[in-house]
Amino acid sequence: MERQTAPEWQTTAWLNTPDPLSLDRLRGQVVLLHAFQMLCPGCVASGIPQAQRVAKLFAGAPLAVVGLHTVFEHHEAMQLPSLRAFLHEYRVTFPVGVDAPGPEGSPMPQTMAAYNMRGTPTTLLFDAQGNLRKHAFGAHDDLLLGAEIQVLLSEVGNEEAASDLAPVQTPESAEPCSPEHCELGS
Repeated sequence: MERQTAPEWQTTAWLNTPDPLSLDRLRGQVVLLHAFQMLCPGCVASGIPQAQRVAKLFAGAPLAVVGLHTVFEHHEAMQLPSLRAFLHEYRVTFPVGVDAPGPEGSPMPQTMAAYNMRGTPTTLLFDAQGNLRKHAFGAHDDLLLGAEIQVLLSEVGNEEAASDLAPVQTPESAEPCSPEHCELGS
């Protein structure tokens, strides 16, 4: 994963966090930024659920999962009250910033333009120094993303958090039903 100096995010509002976030404020943590739109089918079907899985799997590790609502179409339908309802409906609990609008007449929001995003969903992965290490458009493989996060966590020097992310599940410790499956006899 190549290092690239990353521009700061330009946002107008933040949800699910008491204070605005920035790469500088998150220095010392690996950062996964998921850029999405509420009306993007790929975001709803894969991007947002993936970000939620990452947040759950890496809880306790020096990793921040951040959403960026970057609207480049259907602006009127995707205002802040709609975003609040959307985040509640989809149970999104990680912080979400609202990308600042682009210059007058441009549909491209500022952060989207600064990172040359082609659309949504877009996954951006930053190391603990705030360098951009991954820029991916579209659906992204869970296993590959997890491995890339693991590499960046190991660079932080926190081997305990990087190597003990989730306990091994045994039949005795497994819950019989979850959103992903139900086992016989439950």
